[in-house]
Amino acid sequence: MLQPALEKQVFDIQSEQDFEKAALAVFQFQAKQNEVYKRYINLLKVNTEAVTCIEKIPFLPIHFFKQFQVVSGKFEPAIVFTSSGTTGMTNSSHFVKDEQLYIKSFLQCFRQFYGDEKDFTFVCLLPSYLERAGSSLIYMMDYLVKASGKPQSGFYPQLNDDFFEVIKTLQQDKTQKVFFMGVTFALLELAEKYPTDLSNFIIMETGGMKGRRKEITRTELYEILQQNLQAKAIHSEYGMTELLSQAYAIENGHFYCPKHMKVLIRDLNDPITLLEPTKSGVINVIDLANIYSCSFIATQDAGKLSIDGSFEVLGRVDHSDIRGCNLLMV
Repeated sequence: MLQPALEKQVFDIQSEQDFEKAALAVFQFQAKQNEVYKRYINLLKVNTEAVTCIEKIPFLPIHFFKQFQVVSGKFEPAIVFTSSGTTGMTNSSHFVKDEQLYIKSFLQCFRQFYGDEKDFTFVCLLPSYLERAGSSLIYMMDYLVKASGKPQSGFYPQLNDDFFEVIKTLQQDKTQKVFFMGVTFALLELAEKYPTDLSNFIIMETGGMKGRRKEITRTELYEILQQNLQAKAIHSEYGMTELLSQAYAIENGHFYCPKHMKVLIRDLNDPITLLEPTKSGVINVIDLANIYSCSFIATQDAGKLSIDGSFEVLGRVDHSDIRGCNLLMV
């Protein structure tokens, strides 16, 4: 069952009032049509009719995407995105009803913060993502690479001659707008082994170390990349398998959400309690593009909201520290 009116409401959001109305409409739809979410709501003893503001909406623990098929309605998925993981781990699966919904979401996100994708050359240094199937990031970047229509746009699996030839060409043409997306460990290798001037590039790191290197703080990472690549700023993307939208940090690690996405911060020991801005806790995400899965997700990322609505990601919270996430196991 398609929800064209709901989709239009989500992607036409222009104000906080629009967001609240759309979020409540999506919640009522998913509370009825999503069997996993419905069961979770019932176990919490939440009266859905009494949910009249987003602060009262229950957030589904993200690990349920590993254990259940989290879908709203009945459909054959057009595509299934899966998370990365080490051997023996259970990966998350996101069953996407309509690929066009994902495309519309990530294009709206990108255009809000960067402009028209056709204005960019996309250089993608994403070796760990290319090594597996089901990556939503690879799907997004592949679309942007093709949509750009630029001859140098493409994926580069390693720091080889082809990669450096393209970088050299793009360095020389200062009129080119270059969007350089790299997994963190590969960008660090580039910066440490092959320092170069990428001051005319937008450099975006994503994905972390993927077990390839020792984790370092975001401040340390930015210092190394900015110094060795002569970058004015390092951009970051906050996205995941369970989301169809992305938040972007243009500088200083402060992420901003697109109009159809919002982050709230919950108390670590009381997942029902939301915290005021500037207080550290655990990130809850409202992604209204997730119409046919679940839009209200309690992540395992530690974070903090700023007064201006941006947020910081402070690290991961160990699963054993999160209370109240096992209700569906009883």
